[in-house]
Order: sequence, then structure tokens, then C-alpha cells
Amino acid sequence: MTYTAAEVRTLTPIRREVEARARAYPDLRDVFLCHAWDDRRGVAKDLHDLLELNEVSVWFSEKDVMLGAPLLRAIDKGLAKSRAGIVLVTPGLLRRLESEGIADKELSELLARDQLVPVVHGTSYEALRAVSPLLGSRSGLSTSEDSMADIAVKIAELVDVQR
Repeated sequence: MTYTAAEVRTLTPIRREVEARARAYPDLRDVFLCHAWDDRRGVAKDLHDLLELNEVSVWFSEKDVMLGAPLLRAIDKGLAKSRAGIVLVTPGLLRRLESEGIADKELSELLARDQLVPVVHGTSYEALRAVSPLLGSRSGLSTSEDSMADIAVKIAELVDVQR
């Protein structure tokens, strides 16, 4: 797997935070997958499945929020019990952020720590910065440069602290 210089600069501090959280809290999930509701059965599920194929434990609302459970409380627990956050940035997420701010709580928590990796798919960092300058200021990964399968491998390598 090859990394660009920007990816190395971006992922190195996240790797340090992941390693520190792994030592302090060994029972945490590897990643929290933040995504737009509209993407839950499409690209978010695809990324989830690819991550699990690479032995990454993923908090994913589609499998971790029980029917009838309070969504915000489940998300809060998922965030607290994850080493890193992946934000799947799609046109659907951008629409949600512009109109409803659905992911504000998750994004605020992830942005507060050095453990956030945006994965841009089907859109651009320029479009993200127009909607969310804070999230858009974070470098990450993009399917315009790598396949989703390669991105899943990079994330697996990022969180591979005890394997």
C-alpha cells in the first residue's frame, strides 16, 4: 500500500491517538463510522463490510442501534467506545449538514479529538469545505485517489495497534 505525503502527515497523529486510546481502553471498537442516513444501505454498508473484511471492528448504526433504542444515546455510547472516527463524506452527508445538521453531535465529538479521518466519496473537499469548514480542514482519504477497498486497507493499517 502506498501513501501520499499528505496522508502520512494526516494519519500519523491519528495513529498516535489510536495507540494511546488502545492502551488506556483495550475494549474499544477500532472505528466509529459516521455517515448520512441515506447512505446506510449503500456506500456506508460497503465501507463497513470492507473494514470488517480487514478485521477492523466497526461501530455502525445499522447493526449497533437496536430497534426502539434512543438513537442519540446509542451514538454517544458508540463514540465513547471507539478509538477513531471515520466520516463518510458523500453528497447525502453534505445535504444533511447543510439542511439539518444531523451529524453535528458526532462531528463535534470527533473533531474535538485527533481521531477523525474523513473519507470523501462522490464529492470533493472543496464541496465539503463550503458546507463544513472545520471538517473540510481535515485531510483524509478520497475515492477519487484510491478505491474503497484500498481505503479500507489504509484504515485497517491505521488502527492496527494490537494485531
